[in-house]
Amino acid sequence: MKRSIKRILAAVFGTALLVGGLTACGGHHGGWSRMSDGDSTQMRERMIERAGKELKLDEAQKQRLVVLADKLRESRTAVMGGTDPRADMMALVAGPKFDRNSAQAMVEAKTAAVRAKSPEVIIAAADFFDSLKPEQQQQVREFMNKRRGGHGRKS
Repeated sequence: MKRSIKRILAAVFGTALLVGGLTACGGHHGGWSRMSDGDSTQMRERMIERAGKELKLDEAQKQRLVVLADKLRESRTAVMGGTDPRADMMALVAGPKFDRNSAQAMVEAKTAAVRAKSPEVIIAAADFFDSLKPEQQQQVREFMNKRRGGHGRKS
């Protein structure tokens, strides 16, 4: 295969990964984007309940976890922008040429959403983590170490 074709394919693949990664930012195995609001709320409540039990959270800690979950959801909603990521990607390759301008605009919009929402998420995450007792913080570290990226991969 010619070097120029390899470079073009690598650029297209890299752009697709970047755009796909940004659209999936904050998602949970891609399933939340297809869930109804009711199902998503139910899953969120179960996750908060389970984390509360696992970490033995008191009410103040649980409330901070709820705030964090809310901020993460707001951030994800802002990044997704109410669109279907698959349809967005398909639109980029629908014509005879890759739609570079639309791809760049998509990346810029999603990056702006991340920039706008990340301070709130960071504050909520810090408030929650800092409210934990040292043994609870260690449990969180161990859980994160086992997950290695949070997508079900175990070491």
